[in-house]
Amino acid sequence: MSEHNDDERLVTSKDQVPEHPEAAEATPEEAFRESHAARAQSAASRAAATCHYIEQRGLGENHEDGPAEKEIVWKATRGARVSAQAVALISESALDPAADSRCARNASASACQTAEMGQLHDGKSDLAVAAYRAALKASMAAAEAALAGNLGRDMALNAAADAAETTAVAAAEEAGWMEPGQHVPQVSLGVRSPEMMAMMHL
Repeated sequence: MSEHNDDERLVTSKDQVPEHPEAAEATPEEAFRESHAARAQSAASRAAATCHYIEQRGLGENHEDGPAEKEIVWKATRGARVSAQAVALISESALDPAADSRCARNASASACQTAEMGQLHDGKSDLAVAAYRAALKASMAAAEAALAGNLGRDMALNAAADAAETTAVAAAEEAGWMEPGQHVPQVSLGVRSPEMMAMMHL
């Protein structure tokens, strides 16, 4: 009797195995979303870490004449917040590689603004300048991938944007703005203004 039950359990287990396992594979839209979302999240984390760095240390001794401390902190915070908002929009929206790539573009552009404030904060040290330039290149690459004609689906441009983001992260780490695996305090999303939503093209 027990042998019969065991056989029944085995048959039941086999019956539960999908006949077409390939059906569980990600669709192209899902794959593009994963790529754009990962890049956007990386940019947002980079911006949040840089903002936290600025807030925790105040203005450096080598700071040159320029924006006041409050303006540097304000702009860094704004960049980190908009980056975080872009990431949130991806998860809240329907699958759309074009829209996802625009969100990733805006996350990177806002992270670039925060990196510029990091550069000013550090008195334009060599490492800070290098980190800002890497952030700028990442922003430009993300913008290229999101161009209207590409619709976020150009594999080569997406790969180039991913590589530029990786370089920007490494440069930020070299500048001391963030550390590998660093847990960064979550940035408040604030209120999404109509202007921000228009910028996202959503």
